[in-house]
Amino acid sequence: MEFFDSLRVKRQYASIWFWVFLVLLLSSRGLSSDSNYLIGLGSYDITGPTADVNMMGYANMEQIASGIHFRLRARTFIVAEPQGNRVVFVNLDACMASQIVKIKVIERLKARYGDLYTEKNVAISGIHTHAGPGGYLQYVVYIVTSLGFVRQSFDALVDGIEKSVIQAHENLRPGSIFVNKGELLDASISRSPSAYLNNPASERGKYKYNVDKEMTLLKFVDDQWGPVGSFNWFATHGTSMSRTNSLISGDNKGAAARFMEDWFEQSNAGHSSADELVSEGIPRRVSDIISDFRNNHHELLELAASFQSPPGKAATKILSVARRVRGILREAEKPGFVSAFCQSNCGDVSPNVLGAFCIDSGLPCDFNHSTCGGKNEMCYGRGPGYPDEFESTRIIGERQFRKAVDLFNKASEKLEGKIDYRHSYLDFSQLEVAIPKQNGGSETVKTCPAAMGFAFAAGTTDGPGAFDFTQGDDKGNPFWRLVRDLLKKPDKEQINCQYPKPILLDTGEMKQPYDWAPSILPIQILQVGQLVILSVPGEFTTMAGRRLRDTVKTVVTTTGESNSNVHVVLAGLTNSYSQYVTTFEEYQVQRYEGASTLYGPHTLSAYIQEFKKLASALLSGQPVESGPQPPDLLDKQISFLTPVVMDSTPIGVNFGDCKSDVPQNTTFRRGEMVTVSFWSACPRNDLMTEGTFALVEILHGKDTWAPAYDDDDFCLRFKWSRPSKLSARSMATIEWRIPDTAPLGVYRIRHFGAAKSLLGSTRHFTGSSSAFVVA
Repeated sequence: MEFFDSLRVKRQYASIWFWVFLVLLLSSRGLSSDSNYLIGLGSYDITGPTADVNMMGYANMEQIASGIHFRLRARTFIVAEPQGNRVVFVNLDACMASQIVKIKVIERLKARYGDLYTEKNVAISGIHTHAGPGGYLQYVVYIVTSLGFVRQSFDALVDGIEKSVIQAHENLRPGSIFVNKGELLDASISRSPSAYLNNPASERGKYKYNVDKEMTLLKFVDDQWGPVGSFNWFATHGTSMSRTNSLISGDNKGAAARFMEDWFEQSNAGHSSADELVSEGIPRRVSDIISDFRNNHHELLELAASFQSPPGKAATKILSVARRVRGILREAEKPGFVSAFCQSNCGDVSPNVLGAFCIDSGLPCDFNHSTCGGKNEMCYGRGPGYPDEFESTRIIGERQFRKAVDLFNKASEKLEGKIDYRHSYLDFSQLEVAIPKQNGGSETVKTCPAAMGFAFAAGTTDGPGAFDFTQGDDKGNPFWRLVRDLLKKPDKEQINCQYPKPILLDTGEMKQPYDWAPSILPIQILQVGQLVILSVPGEFTTMAGRRLRDTVKTVVTTTGESNSNVHVVLAGLTNSYSQYVTTFEEYQVQRYEGASTLYGPHTLSAYIQEFKKLASALLSGQPVESGPQPPDLLDKQISFLTPVVMDSTPIGVNFGDCKSDVPQNTTFRRGEMVTVSFWSACPRNDLMTEGTFALVEILHGKDTWAPAYDDDDFCLRFKWSRPSKLSARSMATIEWRIPDTAPLGVYRIRHFGAAKSLLGSTRHFTGSSSAFVVA
């Protein structure tokens, strides 16, 4: 009897353990379904050369880099199914993506990971800052002002993108993604409203604004670490910084990314609550070592006086990296928070929200042609901080940052479903397009070889052109036609194909010394659950982007697995670059955007037709043809940028010596500017990647200096100059606008650099200012 009782008890225990095991098994399955994706994020410095190199965007040959406003980064997310597909999205603090950059990045990823990451599932997008170094595209027309190809710009991008993807790959962990969207009303206006008005009234009537005001945000949440990043898409040009600015800058979107990453790190470090940080304004980057020194003013001055500016001295190559406020050598085990502010259909969208005015009279510019007395050179858009472009950049960046924080905190809709992608190359110089007729049926038209119209040279209200070009010019003039014909005279077929665009540069048919403009372009769709990303290699205008998004959304919500809650975002300036895409109606007006729509009046119809094919294939699970491969022109590139020959200082002066120090016994107040200059060397000798040229240090205790701000901070500017163009001597000027939140205490300013000898060797150096008091 006891045996059977014992057996019965054992069976009961076995039954209990069976149910416990089953519950645990179901629970574990529940957890994996809650985190049905692997997510990883990465970020890396892509600042590139900060001296002597022409900036990309305004095509202004006089806009030569000479320092840093704040650094540029590549930010990446990877989303993967544990045993299935994955997609990669890289957001660059650069003017646009480059076909040759992507080709070389994919080659490197293939060498490292095999076929895990290819041109098909990797998207590389630019935020469209006009304050980054140029010379990294492979087509002639985009590198004329940079005196040809700039290898340092190119290498910085390829290296940084690769390292950013590697970081994201190594950070892959189970996690979830949430999506949210909302309106941001005060960060964008139309800069071509007259062209927008040429769209059908019935179509315009569907929308409240003549630019897209919606921001779409993704929130990435790691199962262990919690929130680890956010990416958002919002349309506004990277032109808060003007065509005369010479400091490398991520403009408003780069600034917004800095602000949001700082906000998250500080709010999670206990410095302040999220609400407090947002209400106070822009968060600041400070080290984890904050001085608690609270002596009176007199004692602070005495302490500062004991630290006079020493002679410049030799330094190690990695010293500037180790001293960075958020340097990679100081990262904790937890992955750093990555926030990217991505570009969308910004073609006709300006951040200069006060409008366009004549700089001579102060009156509004002509509505149709953006001219003042018939000339475009006097018409400029005004940002909200006018006349201070740095303040305009801060304000537009902060407005995007604030909206992103709001969407981030309230994001609750979870992305669920498959991960997939489609990618194809198309020859836009001769693409057949079926377009509907007014009386029913359809007709077949063609796109054209690339060409730019006369109004292209007029520029925009964000950056006017020169000479006698004007926006809205559909005629041209005899003199410039004569100049054009010396380069390449378009034939009648091309003129008719591009009509009503009067052709200024027939770039698609100019092949010497190599291709002037692209013909073969990539189109791509990435899908993560109910999110669909349309990767386009150009700047779509507001209505052009709306038409493309609506077309794809119609396909994905009426074919196969219907999902009315699908979110379709357009990622502009992605994978390659081919200037603008307007609607057919806007093209007829021939403002700047229409004149820069390279492939003729049916360009948008071609995109819509081909994206419909991609979307249908995505839904049906069918493959698409890869299409003709774009050329790799790297070996054909030509550069006329002179190298650094050598650096020198006056006799008896060291590299890093203070040339202009702070006055002795000086006290500065918050909000004031501290300026120090050093004898320096050309920044092209060492780009200080993941390092810094400029550093503000705060005294901790009696003799320990801690990093507080560096050249990736909005409040610190690094300016480089030489007395003449051919001089081997140069100076570095560091300006620190003391933030209102800076701790009181003793500070000094340091400079890091690298000098090149006549024999070609490079020697790193550092210098420090005298100490001063902030009280």
